Amino acid sequence: MNPISNIWEHPRTSAAGLLIAVVTITGVLSQQGLTLGKAGTASVVSLVSALATALLGLLARDPGGSAPSTGTPAKLGAWAMIALLLPLPWLQGCTGTSVAQNIVNWTPSLQTAVATVDSTAAILAPADAPIFTAATSGFDAASNLLVAQAKAYLADPSAATLAQLQSQVVTLQQQVNAGLLAAAKITNPTSLQQALTSIQAVATIVTTILTLVQSISTNAQVARMAAVSSVKLAAVEPYLNSSQAAQIVAAHYDEPISQAEAQIAQAEHAEMQAGF
Repeated sequence: MNPISNIWEHPRTSAAGLLIAVVTITGVLSQQGLTLGKAGTASVVSLVSALATALLGLLARDPGGSAPSTGTPAKLGAWAMIALLLPLPWLQGCTGTSVAQNIVNWTPSLQTAVATVDSTAAILAPADAPIFTAATSGFDAASNLLVAQAKAYLADPSAATLAQLQSQVVTLQQQVNAGLLAAAKITNPTSLQQALTSIQAVATIVTTILTLVQSISTNAQVARMAAVSSVKLAAVEPYLNSSQAAQIVAAHYDEPISQAEAQIAQAEHAEMQAGF
């Protein structure tokens, strides 16, 4: 087949393939620590990756133009999903030490988010505060233990400290998931929004840490972690705000919102596939 004529006859398909290649290459460059300079507050590599992902999504949804062959729109949609599921920088820990440092870097944000949860009850309607307090009562102790375990694993990345980190991140994740379900029972609309927003910040960070821990765990270890997760991500997903989550991740990694959205989608997909 003549490649030139193939590009001419199937321009959207060829463009999709090119964009997927761009996302793949930029992912590899990011994994190796190559940024190619700064573009505003982000790196050139992260900006190009985010733009390519966004353009691929737009191409897959573009209603204009005639399809070159039956089934092409479906193929483009599938390729957009493939690009979404390609390895992305914050999920590419590679080594236990780099992942451990990544996790520890999240701990100040986690402690700040939990402190915000602690202060939220005071601004809720009087009838709603007890519900919220009961739903989040275990966050402080569990988050403090997770911070300690993350630092312990960074200092000594052994099988024993990893096992403790795995156990603690699942413990907090389950408390946060249960807290979301309990807080969702608040009937006052204003209180409900305030409650879910504060818990969402903790949930986003815990989900990120859990995904990072997964990346340095064996399949058997992940299966054991998922087996003790009784409150699944699918159950709390209706109460999660994807825009808020993307803002938290984008701010932490100093990257575009679109890239953070793709990373969160990949993380949630990985966790659901694992049984969380």
